Amino acid sequence: MSKVFPRLGRRRALQGAAVGVVTLALLLWWLLPLGEKPPSGTIVFSTGTPRGVYQEYGERLRTELGKDMPGLKVKLLNSAGSQENVQRVATRQADFTIAAADAVATYEQRHGSGAGRLRGVARLYDDYVHLVVPRDSDVRTVADLRHKRVATGLPDSGVRLIAERVLRAAGIDPREDITPVADGIDTGPARLREGKIDAFFWSGGLPTKGLAALAQQRAFRFVPIDDDLVARLHDQGGGARYYRATNIPESAYPKVQQGVQVPTIAVSNLLMTRTDVDPRLTEWVTRTVIKSRDGIGAHVHSAQLVDLRTAIYTDPLPLQEGARRYYRSVKP
Repeated sequence: MSKVFPRLGRRRALQGAAVGVVTLALLLWWLLPLGEKPPSGTIVFSTGTPRGVYQEYGERLRTELGKDMPGLKVKLLNSAGSQENVQRVATRQADFTIAAADAVATYEQRHGSGAGRLRGVARLYDDYVHLVVPRDSDVRTVADLRHKRVATGLPDSGVRLIAERVLRAAGIDPREDITPVADGIDTGPARLREGKIDAFFWSGGLPTKGLAALAQQRAFRFVPIDDDLVARLHDQGGGARYYRATNIPESAYPKVQQGVQVPTIAVSNLLMTRTDVDPRLTEWVTRTVIKSRDGIGAHVHSAQLVDLRTAIYTDPLPLQEGARRYYRSVKP
């Protein structure tokens, strides 16, 4: 009897060790394929404006890519935003970027077959439209912006695309009925604080640090974008069909919102590339995006919403082959 139990103990220990090795191997395979040399070389990633979420996410993702692919150099390019980002990838000025789904659909609509090489990598998080005015402003609805000085975002930005559509939905001609100003999140808050504009549009993840910083310096509030405007936006067709009614949660900017949600619209952001980008590289990039969610999300709150179950839905873009390989490899 005394000899049997030790033998059984050793057998169980060996079995347990074997299970542990297999489990560890599977985990390592999911994170970094065993025996596979990481891709190397140089890629260009188009981000966004300073103090915007695209830029910060791009910087954090570059760090994570460097951990998984030490031989890969990632060059970041600032941009006006979604519209310029899509154009850069389509024209091979950049290899990867983030862009809102409405901007992607608009580019496809305007360029037809020229957009056929665009592909999705992952659905990331939603952008929320912010319409910002001083707290003592008489602007209570979008229609009240008539004859005001309004920052509608940089040319070729996703903000400009959305702002002009929202204004038209409210019956305002963005070129005739307001004084349009080309400011983004990098300059708009300061110009509002200085009284040089009456309002500004911003579309970004929650919370956007540029707005959180403004809340510490000046009292402002958000103008609601109600459901009836969303219905009118959908009537515009095209990329506008990607907008959905939602609320800026009260926790996004607590000092500003003071426990009150703000009706607005949201649109999903996509990480995108092209068909001619190496699928093996794209597979590695996709893996890094998914596994680094919590690390990046600790600094970029929006990144916490990246989810393996929804990342595959990159409409209007089909998945790039490398991204498809990754999602198939981890499918339950």
